[in-house]
Amino acid sequence: MKVLRSNQVKDVDSYTIDNEPILSINLMERAAGQCSNWIKERFDSASKVNIFIGPGNNGGDGLAIARQLAEYGFDVYVFLVKITDKLTKDSQVNFERLKKVNKVAISTIETADDLPVISSGQLVVDGLFGSGLSRPLEGLPAEVVKYLNSLDAIRIAIDIPSGLFGEDNSENVKENIFKADYTLTFQFPSLSFFYPENEDFVGDWFVLPIGLSQEKIDQMDSPFYLITKDFVRRKLKRRKRFAHKGTFGHVLMICGGYGKMGASVLASKAALKTGSGLVTAHVPKMGYDIMQTAAPEVMMSIDSSDTIFSHVPELKQFSAVGTGPGLGMNDNTKEAIKSLFENAYQPMVLDADALNIISEEKDFLDLLPENSILTPHPKEFERLAGEVSDHYARIQLQREFAQKYKVFLVLKGGNTTIATPDGLCYFNATGDAGMATAGSGDVLTGMITSLLGQGYTPEMAAVVGVYIHGLSGNIASKQLSMEAVTASDIIQYTGNAFKCVRDEKY
Repeated sequence: MKVLRSNQVKDVDSYTIDNEPILSINLMERAAGQCSNWIKERFDSASKVNIFIGPGNNGGDGLAIARQLAEYGFDVYVFLVKITDKLTKDSQVNFERLKKVNKVAISTIETADDLPVISSGQLVVDGLFGSGLSRPLEGLPAEVVKYLNSLDAIRIAIDIPSGLFGEDNSENVKENIFKADYTLTFQFPSLSFFYPENEDFVGDWFVLPIGLSQEKIDQMDSPFYLITKDFVRRKLKRRKRFAHKGTFGHVLMICGGYGKMGASVLASKAALKTGSGLVTAHVPKMGYDIMQTAAPEVMMSIDSSDTIFSHVPELKQFSAVGTGPGLGMNDNTKEAIKSLFENAYQPMVLDADALNIISEEKDFLDLLPENSILTPHPKEFERLAGEVSDHYARIQLQREFAQKYKVFLVLKGGNTTIATPDGLCYFNATGDAGMATAGSGDVLTGMITSLLGQGYTPEMAAVVGVYIHGLSGNIASKQLSMEAVTASDIIQYTGNAFKCVRDEKY
């Protein structure tokens, strides 16, 4: 799904109105209908619904929702926040329509003294401001938002939480932004929905289709995409009847060291579970018995050192290489990583200590093989590329880094992002807080390396790997609870994730 900036969405709206053709008031009715249906399906019609509206088209959406919910039998109250004396044209039409229905009480809020008493558990719908807002809220709107945030109510934002900007919120006034439990947005999520610092404002968000022109959407230029299940399904390779283990790649996992052999076990098992035909683990001598016992399907390459990674094995037999988890930062390991960069011609995944070594030895950046996949968490990325003040700036830095060094950079987090050498940025929607557990990143390293070895392009190995990894975590959380998920559970449910993507029962 293409993710557009706020001004681009406005252009798509206008094009749809001119070329569907459809009257703007009817497009507003369509959007409101999607919101009303969403509310009707999730809340009892006995619920009291308090809708706060501003003078713009976001308020027009709120007025239409009020009328529709009243017709569904909800007890609806509308509060018009007096910001100006005029409503937009379509909002005025919906205001008159609502008055004719005569089922909804309409009040005007001119000062903070006019704010209503709202009891615990009632619904509050935010229709004050949409995605076109360009400056922080102040005055009466800010007072209204602060009051609504203080309530023990269920808060629903229409389009975007009032006060939140669609992209960069670094200069915003955070205490003056509506805190939604649910955000109902139209056709596209806003970029700001993907940033962790905005989670308390956006809550759980839902994209509601309203029939905007696909022709115009396709014409819009955007580097940002949301990874969808349909997209991943189309990218999965089909296994032919006469395939054999050699068909699906032979990957090398260089992971683990004294006290951290679990990293090698997890990464290697994940590679197998993601479909590799053959997996070889390169480990220190002390790791041999551990690997043979914990992962009998994995072949072994034994380092000359008892406890660390100190030399690169012969690479010609391998179709992809993954390294970093559990390696440590020994000087000999640093030299071995440098040698790997200089000699590997296979596609490569770099994580954990491989990245930490690069951060300490900045000249290694120039040795990175093109199209390598780097998978840092935010702190590892800061050590690589520098500190930033917020996630919006971090995404810009991530894209610049990927383009400069011609690598794919997977920045792990609640909405893992993948930046490509040509400037694209994918946002992932799978995964949850249950995956915030030791070894989860090692599993991702194994998964992406496996896909590389099977012949996926680096771009698609990263995209498919991140999506399957997150979906495996979602399924594990559903089965076990978020608190109980371990990295081994993510591996266990990988097969279920593949079945889910293919819409097969599991």
